[in-house]
Amino acid sequence: MTTYVFAEKDSCFNPVLAQMRDINIQKDSMRFRYNLERLGYLFAYEISKTLSYREEEVQTPLGISRCKVLNDQIVLGTVLRAGLPIHEGMLKIFDNAQNAFIAAYRKYGRNYKFTIQLEYLTSPSLEGKVLILSDPMLATGSTILLTYQELVQQKGTPKHCHIVSPIASREGYEYLCRKLPQKGVTIWLGAIDEEMTTKSFIVPGLGDAGDLAYGDK
Repeated sequence: MTTYVFAEKDSCFNPVLAQMRDINIQKDSMRFRYNLERLGYLFAYEISKTLSYREEEVQTPLGISRCKVLNDQIVLGTVLRAGLPIHEGMLKIFDNAQNAFIAAYRKYGRNYKFTIQLEYLTSPSLEGKVLILSDPMLATGSTILLTYQELVQQKGTPKHCHIVSPIASREGYEYLCRKLPQKGVTIWLGAIDEEMTTKSFIVPGLGDAGDLAYGDK
């Protein structure tokens, strides 16, 4: 399994992550959504460098140009509702991608214990395709793992799966590394934070991405 963490590099990811974390900038929900969309665009651009391309002849008004075109069929999947801006950013790169949407939430019990409830899933077949699965926050890792497992069970095994999250906890990242297949999966992260609260919120994190993007539940 390969992992890319962009906060470890001097990259354009870092200023966007800084704005997303900033409690004052977060007061502007439109700006927060825009920053998530920017990250989706940046992640998609980086992922595009790893994909398969073929050469085709393209007719221009003055002649023929031999161009590289995408050989892989892309399926963009995201966890509702917070993942929608990232999804929109990725669609700006992968404009011909097919799409998958998953509704999942935490169902709490005693002592802040919770299970992940998956209520809705829609996706095309994944057989032989490249799945890019995004969620703004990777806390325990349980939501992404369950989503991946359900997609594979219902829609088939993708040629490759890219897991995308702007911010992950160390615990959640290591959990996914243990539970996901060691081949055919790449993890793309903006940053890894070292702590989580007793309610499994990432520290320092950025808060509740869904609420910041679309208002309180």
